[in-house]
Amino acid sequence: MAPEPTLLDRPRLPAAPPPLDWSTLADAFELACLLRCTSTPAVTGRRSPLPAPAGAGAEFNREEAAHRMRQLLGRLEVPVTHEVATGGLRRRYELHRLQVPREYRATYAARIEVGWRQGRRELLGGAVPGASTARRVWRPRLAAAAWRAALLAGGRHVRRHILGVRLTDRELAAVLVRGAALLGVPALLQPGAGCFVVCVAEGPDRERIMHSVSVEVAPRVRVATAS
Repeated sequence: MAPEPTLLDRPRLPAAPPPLDWSTLADAFELACLLRCTSTPAVTGRRSPLPAPAGAGAEFNREEAAHRMRQLLGRLEVPVTHEVATGGLRRRYELHRLQVPREYRATYAARIEVGWRQGRRELLGGAVPGASTARRVWRPRLAAAAWRAALLAGGRHVRRHILGVRLTDRELAAVLVRGAALLGVPALLQPGAGCFVVCVAEGPDRERIMHSVSVEVAPRVRVATAS
């Protein structure tokens, strides 16, 4: 008689990655938010002075956003190369391109995926009765991380009476609205031309957001330059 198949003979589903600790989550979530701000070309309507990046990487037209990504990847122990290209004739511009070495791309992708999924769940899931002290402390920090990324890498939408950012990612826009509420600030989500605009009022609301997102400025470093 043939032996009965055992559970060990069945194909195993890939195990879900373990949740990140709070500190790692904050960095990975902010990194994911930075990348979600780059869903449109960094230089709209202009030809990139560098060839399209192969594999894992990102492009920014703001130096501060590129340095923040370098800082976050350093904390996550993921190396990255950083090139700066200049272009334009009458109006000069810079394009910052960051790329992760091939052997680290699996780690990079996993950090982004888990960081976004876990961070989004924490912010959009609502308050949990009897939540731990750590959760009560870190949820506002995740909210600040999302706003910091959006203000660095999103499209600034500044008017006399508001501070806002333009985004093409609906989920990130929802995260910012919820994040503002966690920081004690009401935010509005408005439709724009092919985008969403998340804004807060000028005055105390803007000051609270800016105070929450402030971080130590990363030191300026020399990077490779192409023209």
